[in-house]
Amino acid sequence: MLEIVTGIVLAASAGLNAYIPMLGLGLLSRFTPLVELPDGWAWLENGWCLGVLGVLLLIELVVDKVPALDTVNDVLQTVVRPASGGIVFSAGSASDTVAVSDPAAFVASAQFWPFLLGIAVALVPHVLKAVARPIVNALTAGAGAIAMSALEDLGAVALTVLAVVVPLLSLLVLVAVVVLLVRRMRRALRARAARRPV
Repeated sequence: MLEIVTGIVLAASAGLNAYIPMLGLGLLSRFTPLVELPDGWAWLENGWCLGVLGVLLLIELVVDKVPALDTVNDVLQTVVRPASGGIVFSAGSASDTVAVSDPAAFVASAQFWPFLLGIAVALVPHVLKAVARPIVNALTAGAGAIAMSALEDLGAVALTVLAVVVPLLSLLVLVAVVVLLVRRMRRALRARAARRPV
């Protein structure tokens, strides 16, 4: 059960930022005893892979904070974030972590399904982000892009670490974040509707 929770939270994190959970899993596996990636996913801890992911993350961190470019980035990331979600769900749910010591039972017989489930899970926060960002940019004249992007990045980092260390807590944090985002989105839409001339 914890394998599924770890995979879901990692995939949701990928929906916010494709590179943070992949880089997080690779770094945690390479430099700590917290994660032991299975042979099929060991490439995530390779130095070249970590370097490429680091460069892609830096580009994403900059582009995602610029109004208008963030929307273009969200369109381009429509393929990348779900694919990353599939990768981190599969790798995370198949890894030995501090919380999961025998993941083989979950993924051994059907390794394709965790990947598909990860794609579906990552697509949800990605779509919500892609829809919300232009609204936030319009309501704040672009000033909200930096704040929203920074919160998404911090959320992706926190969810990645919690998914590995305390999966059940990470699931609770994920649910709380979704509830807060939905409430904030409703408030923003109401404020926008109130500003429209009659």
